[in-house]
Amino acid sequence: MQLEKDNYILGVLIGLALPFLGFVGFYQWKFSMVPVQTFLDLLASQKSILSAMISVSLLLNAAALTFFFQKQIDKTAKGIFFTTCIYAIAAIAAKWFL
Repeated sequence: MQLEKDNYILGVLIGLALPFLGFVGFYQWKFSMVPVQTFLDLLASQKSILSAMISVSLLLNAAALTFFFQKQIDKTAKGIFFTTCIYAIAAIAAKWFL
């Protein structure tokens, strides 16, 4: 089975993968001198760091979303937009409720 370039599932997969890469990049950029477990503990205690990390990671989705809309690959862009909305809700929830 070949995956089409323009479909929702591909967009969701891209939308899930890019923020994960953003999380890793954020850790490497700001906290590489700290062990991963210490970083996770810090995220649990400092919700502002968690929401900042999610927000920075969503920038990758914004770039991908712009790219796919410009190329008129709309279904894939809609899948990315869907996951971006889910991540944005998670960022707001982390900031307000945790």
